[in-house]
Amino acid sequence: MWLAVIAILIGLAILVWSADVFIDGATTLAKKFSVPSFLIGVLILGIGTSAPEMVVSVLAALEGSPELALGNAYGSNIINIALVLGATVLISPIIIRKAIVKRDLPILVGITAIAAWQLRDGALSAVDGIVLVVLLIAVLGMQIFLSLREGYHEHEDDVVTEMDAEKAEQSVARGLTSLFIGILMLVASSRAIVWGAVELATFWGLSELIIGLTIVAVGTSLPELVSSLSAARKGEHDMALGNIIGSNIFNTLGVVGLAALIAPITVNPVILSRDVLTMGAITLLLVALCVYVYMTKRKFGRLSGTTLVLFFVGYTGWLIQTVNM
Repeated sequence: MWLAVIAILIGLAILVWSADVFIDGATTLAKKFSVPSFLIGVLILGIGTSAPEMVVSVLAALEGSPELALGNAYGSNIINIALVLGATVLISPIIIRKAIVKRDLPILVGITAIAAWQLRDGALSAVDGIVLVVLLIAVLGMQIFLSLREGYHEHEDDVVTEMDAEKAEQSVARGLTSLFIGILMLVASSRAIVWGAVELATFWGLSELIIGLTIVAVGTSLPELVSSLSAARKGEHDMALGNIIGSNIFNTLGVVGLAALIAPITVNPVILSRDVLTMGAITLLLVALCVYVYMTKRKFGRLSGTTLVLFFVGYTGWLIQTVNM
């Protein structure tokens, strides 16, 4: 038990440090190659910080624990919006851009709807997994094309002159190194935290599904939380929001899709009636808040953040109540 506590404490310390390193590397590369911050958030941060969910869900599927895989992915999606984004905008408000409201959020809603539809028969087959993975490739390809087309001039002031060529090469190498070390330590530290948390939860007698939806989901969402907070603190607001949207897309399509490909998943009815319903509700709440903020020309700030965090508190209370029933 004490070993689990030590793993959690050390993991948290490394997690916070590695998030700063990761964001610094991503920011350096975004500016050097004139890539929109939102795209960096969706691809590098979103996919990179979803690595813990991927590892946990694949291992769960291989070891015959599909409920843990689903609980991890859907629980992480709920936590990403309600807790991660909520906490981020409480600290640093975000500007909602037109493309997010008209393109990125509708894509997220569509993906969530497809995920719910696939569960209607109470199972996820290998064919369902293939559909999800193909959709992931298509969505990421479209995100890359459209974001690059719309964001060519986002960093037009960051032109590198001939005299700065050598310094630019050094900055690219430094950015890549920071990115690699940051994501490696993010994944390693989050795994240490998850291991310690699962050990404690098992010791306390919690069920597999509840462990997946709460402790494992929160633990594997820690990279998103600390990297989004770090990005917002450094003024990279688009990167912070892109991280959340990209991570949820990857969780719903990639993480669940790969788990279903490895082993067919029988869906517990409670996942549909509680967790998928909650995931859909928080996604629609995010859309409503973003549309309201965009239409009124305000920032996505403390009022929206408080609403999302309160949603997380309510969901957690619901989980605890169902455990005690």
